[in-house]
Amino acid sequence: MRQKREDVRNVAIIAHVDHGKTTLVDELLKQSGVFREGQEVAERVMDSNDIERERGITILSKNTAVMYKNTKINIIDTPGHADFGGEVERVLKMVNGVILVVDAFEGAMPQTKFVLRKALELKLPVIVCINKIDRPEARPDEVVDEVLELFLELDADDSQLDCPFVFASAKAGIASMDCGAPGTSMEPLFETIVNYIPAPEGDPDAGTQVLISTIDYNEYVGRIGVGKVDNGSIRVNQEVVICNHHEPDKQIKVKVSKLYEFDGLNKVEVKEAGIGSIVAISGIADIHIGDTLCSPDNVVPIPFQKISEPTIAMQFMVNDSPLAGQEGKYVTSRHIRDRLFRELNTDVSLRVEETETTECFKVSGRGELHLSVLIENMRREGYEFAVSKAEVLYHTDENGKRTEPMELAYIDVPNEFAGAVIEKLGQRKGELRNMGTLSGGTYTRLEFSIPARGLIGYRGEFLTDTKGNGIMNTVFDGYAPYKGDIQYRKQGSLIAFEAGEAVTYGLYNAQERGDLFISPGEKVYAGMVIGQTGKSEDIEVNVCKKKQLTNTRSSSADEALRLTPPRILSLEQALDFIDTDELLEVTPTHLRIRKKILDPLMRKRASMRK
Repeated sequence: MRQKREDVRNVAIIAHVDHGKTTLVDELLKQSGVFREGQEVAERVMDSNDIERERGITILSKNTAVMYKNTKINIIDTPGHADFGGEVERVLKMVNGVILVVDAFEGAMPQTKFVLRKALELKLPVIVCINKIDRPEARPDEVVDEVLELFLELDADDSQLDCPFVFASAKAGIASMDCGAPGTSMEPLFETIVNYIPAPEGDPDAGTQVLISTIDYNEYVGRIGVGKVDNGSIRVNQEVVICNHHEPDKQIKVKVSKLYEFDGLNKVEVKEAGIGSIVAISGIADIHIGDTLCSPDNVVPIPFQKISEPTIAMQFMVNDSPLAGQEGKYVTSRHIRDRLFRELNTDVSLRVEETETTECFKVSGRGELHLSVLIENMRREGYEFAVSKAEVLYHTDENGKRTEPMELAYIDVPNEFAGAVIEKLGQRKGELRNMGTLSGGTYTRLEFSIPARGLIGYRGEFLTDTKGNGIMNTVFDGYAPYKGDIQYRKQGSLIAFEAGEAVTYGLYNAQERGDLFISPGEKVYAGMVIGQTGKSEDIEVNVCKKKQLTNTRSSSADEALRLTPPRILSLEQALDFIDTDELLEVTPTHLRIRKKILDPLMRKRASMRK
């Protein structure tokens, strides 16, 4: 007999990047009394890991729970970046409704469309929260129309179209149902969640069924499975069977050793949990995302949607440069292999494949940001390795023709830069689909259909071309026939000629040839890229060359040599910069760009063979 559990609501907060999801969760936590009076609370408290805090983005979806009156509201904060779409797709199975957050100025953006489509496909009710209504250029009425148009475009049914709109400023901690009358607290949003999001349903007397949607990992207790109790109940020391909808043969008997529910930012140990509860289960080593925990007498797995396939791949390999092993703690292929396969425990969108050599692994993900976050995490943990340029994953259609992943790019730029952007993307096989004006005619919005490989390495150029004023958002748009070759980089590299330490005199002579990436005193080796030239071919320079001393004095001899400050590349910029014949050497303290073939003679022979 199916019943509703009225004292619980499960809701996910979904939105485009930077529309204020995490700030909204902060306010809901504060106003529900999770923090005591006067407690010091970090901004964006849900973004708990270092990289999330530094970049101001959410990478992993996270669970929290608040009490409003007598109802427990389980809230899941999800990422907004398209690269972490796999995180959003899977958590939607845990909830009974979603809050779609839309910026009152930017309106409906590509990722808004992606996450909303996933929610509508699962027939989830949607509360639309128009956030940042206190922005000077906010246009809430137009944004409401944009969102309704998006609902119609995505074939929403009548009940979904009849959704409530809440107008909020997450930063100020206020919400109201009327755009013209600002509220005083988040109460209207709480009330809307309780009244509009349906209570979870299930049969409390049936056999246990818990679908695992997220995996957490802790060094002390190992894997922690997070999921919703769909039917029956689950308790500590209960014997359950792990099964999977996509793997009919999988059936493993295990015992539940510890059970937790969420309360504010903490996990609280409980003895038993009923239908609708979102629980964390530890002590089961073989638990994976998409698994269902069932009673042994009723083994029925719950269907779990297939996660979207990766579109981009990189080679991760053992660092074999002359400076290898001097800075990293974990440098062998076994260390790198174990770390990459451990990442698969928590990241469902990632693929790791072994190659013909034991020194190299092919790692596929959803985008450059997805893979760069993994690289950054590994180097902070003490790993040393090298990575190749990102390349897209091609498919073959039924006629045997090669197809490639396409992206829809939405670009907002000041009018004077629109021409430069159109020209650059045209060279990268981009096709202009749409063009309009924004902000009273001062900004142009461009919509391009472009191959995913055409965007590799473009972000840095884009920021330069628009003087930092452009906003670019992309979303995956399926596979299309191969569009032809693209030349990534028109400028060559400055390559170190011999091993040693860079000196001012050598760098002074080299800087006439192009932009330098290194400073005096840095170690270099033959084949290492130390700068970028203005010409199309690579140039070798000797940056270790010292000035020949003579016993003749001249009036200008002792004048200091002036060096232009070097261009220090971040991890993303370095990944964008490297060409197909180069590698990025990643260590805990340095990022070095190098040629795949270090020996100049061998390199010349290899280029002639092409």
